[in-house]
Amino acid sequence: QVQLVESGGGLVQAGGSLRLSCAASGSIFSTNVMGWYRQAPGKQRELVADIFIDGTTNYADSVKGRFTISRDNVKNTVYLQMNSLKPEDTAVYNCNKARSWPPPSYWGQGTQVTVSS
Repeated sequence: QVQLVESGGGLVQAGGSLRLSCAASGSIFSTNVMGWYRQAPGKQRELVADIFIDGTTNYADSVKGRFTISRDNVKNTVYLQMNSLKPEDTAVYNCNKARSWPPPSYWGQGTQVTVSS
């Protein structure tokens, strides 16, 4: 059974930090590139960072230098350390497989990140 459980979101002032966690079922995690996505109100979901099983990472330009993605292949968990947060980072954040076809059809509940100015 597919499971994705995101946590760690909250309300933070601009310039603050949050660390998101995502526990994923082995069927998603073990052989896939994992990514963090976000969706702001009225906008499409976007991929902000992904990480290959060997630890290679990639970031959207909007978060480069501020966010760090990591994964624990034993715990089947992926993390997103978010520093220097901006109001435009406000969104629901989800994790899921990335760079796959077909694209993911199942999504967890996500975790809300709200950054106040």
